[in-house]
Amino acid sequence: MCPPTKPQTEQEIYGRRGRTITDRDAHDISRVEELSYDLKVHEVMSTELRTASPDMPLSEVLEIMRIHRISGVPVVENDEMVGIVSLEDVVHALYKGNLDVPVSACMTREVVTIANYESVVKAIETFSLTRLGRLPVVDENNKLVGMITKGDITRGILIALQKDYQDEEVRRYRASHLFEDIISDRTTLVLRYNIKARDFNHGGNASSNIKRALMRLGADPQITRRCGIAVYEAEMNLIIHTNNGGILKLEVEPHRITMSTVDDGPGIPDITQALQPGYSTATEQVREMGFGAGMGLVNMKRCVDTMELESTVGKGTKLVMRILVPNETLTGHSHG
Repeated sequence: MCPPTKPQTEQEIYGRRGRTITDRDAHDISRVEELSYDLKVHEVMSTELRTASPDMPLSEVLEIMRIHRISGVPVVENDEMVGIVSLEDVVHALYKGNLDVPVSACMTREVVTIANYESVVKAIETFSLTRLGRLPVVDENNKLVGMITKGDITRGILIALQKDYQDEEVRRYRASHLFEDIISDRTTLVLRYNIKARDFNHGGNASSNIKRALMRLGADPQITRRCGIAVYEAEMNLIIHTNNGGILKLEVEPHRITMSTVDDGPGIPDITQALQPGYSTATEQVREMGFGAGMGLVNMKRCVDTMELESTVGKGTKLVMRILVPNETLTGHSHG
């Protein structure tokens, strides 16, 4: 008789972006995935824009695509983006034998865009959900500032990977000896960040600084990546869900890393419900910006060894996450 099937755990069912993740590899974060959180859209997008006007003949748009080897052109009128015309639109018109029609006759008016301050992981998710080949990039005033493709993301990540090793070696060596000559019963390095509510332009800055600090302390790359994603999600929760922002804190000890956030409201009415994948209290405005999908706490729980969440409606929320560090993993020395 076959043994009973072991029920799937939450980590096995809910992997990032729908990928199945087992308990054994749930903490295995690749550097590419980490960079998708680190890099912002404006760092990888193309700023050499080729645009069309609504009254431009479609034949001229086809020539623009041919010369510049692009598959889509934003349509702009009075400095406002009013649509986008794709190679598919052109082929459809060509099939009908009519390339003399104006762009306005066949362009897509409901355009999916992405903000230049968002992380690349958001662009990847948008590409996956929409199956589009390109996304117009807008700034905080909804002005067109660039275009991004999957190829732009790939190139940006490859450049960042190359730069990683060159920049960090000397700094990492110096910082890795931080605890070496300090004698105490308990040595702790504390990093503290004030996170402002609705400050999307600076979202992710604190988590990037934390990862950089851990790398220079000689932390294992997997531990650094796990911390990076956990604190990014925690940081964005302070930006999205709090009234006045809050405090994000990292405490580094030789054998343990503690990440915590505290805020003064509005609090979580039902913590059990809040821990369910897809549940979110984000406003419609925040959702329209591409945030508040309800996977933040799930992603945090995936990346840490322990997580404690306390909240009181009207008073605030406290989140504490811990990752245990094996001997001689951080700073390269064993400490008691």
